Amino acid sequence: MESVSFTLVFLSAVHVVWSQIEDVIIDRYSIPTHCPREVQIGDFVRYHYNGTFTDGRKFDSSLDKGFPFVGQVGVDSKVIPGLDKGLLGTCVNERRKITVPSILAYGVLGAGSVIPPDTTLVFDVLLLDLWNKADTVQIRVLHRPQKCKRAVTSTDFVRYHYNGSLLVGTLFDSSHHLNSTYDTYVGQGNLIKGMEEGILGMCIGERRSVIIPPFLAYDSKGYGTKIPPHATVIFDVLLVDVFNVKDDVTIEVEEIPQPCRRRAAVGDFVRYHYNGTFQDGTLFDSSYSRNSTYNTFIGKGYVIAGMDKALQGVCVGERRRVTVPPHLGYGENGTGELIPGSAVLIFNVHIIDIHNPKDGLDIKVTYKPVDCNLTSAVNDVILYRYNCSLLDGTRLYSSDDYPEPPRVTLGQGKLISGLDEGLQGMCVLERREIIVPPHLAHGTNGGSGVPSSAVLLFELEILELQQGVPDGFLFVWLQDSPEPLFPAMDINHDHMVPLEEFITFIKLQVAEGRGRILPGADVDVVIKEMFKNQDRNTDGKITEDELNVAEEKALKHEEL
Repeated sequence: MESVSFTLVFLSAVHVVWSQIEDVIIDRYSIPTHCPREVQIGDFVRYHYNGTFTDGRKFDSSLDKGFPFVGQVGVDSKVIPGLDKGLLGTCVNERRKITVPSILAYGVLGAGSVIPPDTTLVFDVLLLDLWNKADTVQIRVLHRPQKCKRAVTSTDFVRYHYNGSLLVGTLFDSSHHLNSTYDTYVGQGNLIKGMEEGILGMCIGERRSVIIPPFLAYDSKGYGTKIPPHATVIFDVLLVDVFNVKDDVTIEVEEIPQPCRRRAAVGDFVRYHYNGTFQDGTLFDSSYSRNSTYNTFIGKGYVIAGMDKALQGVCVGERRRVTVPPHLGYGENGTGELIPGSAVLIFNVHIIDIHNPKDGLDIKVTYKPVDCNLTSAVNDVILYRYNCSLLDGTRLYSSDDYPEPPRVTLGQGKLISGLDEGLQGMCVLERREIIVPPHLAHGTNGGSGVPSSAVLLFELEILELQQGVPDGFLFVWLQDSPEPLFPAMDINHDHMVPLEEFITFIKLQVAEGRGRILPGADVDVVIKEMFKNQDRNTDGKITEDELNVAEEKALKHEEL
């Protein structure tokens, strides 16, 4: 051992043979439970010591100097042979008391004024480190996932968590304490040599213990105040992420419906659910947790570039697993606390629907009666059945939920425009499936129970059909009206037509198919309104003069 005043030198005047090892007394008073390696001749060691005489007086101490002793066992001439021998078989973290007789210490000469001649010395030693020049990086795989789709290679970029400790177990650094991964390129000199080697071949989710000898770590310089010179370091590593700057988006199609009636293209609008995770499986976001789809245009730059690319070509109902490298995701900066910098993102996507703002109604006739002469049109009153769902099959509402099917007048703005259009041109008992894009349905705001921007699928069947009359009319002639009209109305020929007689006349025209009254309303109420329009002087009866004035304003075959 060295001191300012003396050096523990194996003096040439003292010749000692190794067979006298029994003269060294070793007290192993603290032995670690786990001892994977023991000191051998030629090994390098780093240890603290207190040197005392047999009476307990201290003559030297590495602790007083503030740094441990480093040397090579059996080779270093600075160490007395008895101490070298006493170190053989020592484990890291072991404490020994080594009593060295003078013949294996400084012999009959002593060491200056510090150690008298023929003095037995006692060394209390704590072994801190042990290595050999022949050592390599030791890799212990603690856990490896069953599926390893990709292993780290040179030039990859990695994100990993680690605990860094010395051989004695002292923790000197931890990414877990910083709550942030260590992010770096592999094979570009950004890491110590031993760590470069220790990370190669790792899989996402793999845990390794990497033991690095000093000359492949921080060598004689150490690192700041945390890692002393000549220190073996141990890194317990968990690989979180790996990618390469040459990586593109990876798409795995997990499920695709058959047939696929439409594939998404640039300019289309898609609604989809997703789970977003990192490569280690950690969930960072989910549309399911919000109970709301993510809605966006494709190819407009509204989403990250990787997702924009991955959504092209999807079908309704398709499920895809999309892996997005950082340069096509959120880059080096990430986004807030949600996504760290340089993170590879995995999206498990389920496509709910697709449409384009230019889309019209998509009509598919599933059944049409042979006898289909009369079809629905604007102003007709229909009784119909319907089921409404999203394109992924989610049921929204149905006419079967109510006691009676709905009755509606077409073209009167009572229905969403796409449904109104889809019900036109149908005959009684005809069945259709219609796909209604959101701009012909409930739009971007959605409706009661209908999500925003949702494409709707309707299953339709017309049960009854009553032909209507033009807007603003209460009654139309289907044949030529009687000529002259008033005598035909004046059933009792008393030259006036009271309300009762007018009602009888109009109902007769309807019953004989010569006229049509406004459907979907109370017939008597409609006829009374017609009578009121003809009774100009409001005296409760229509005269021929009043009817002539009205006829001048009306066209043949139209309302009275």
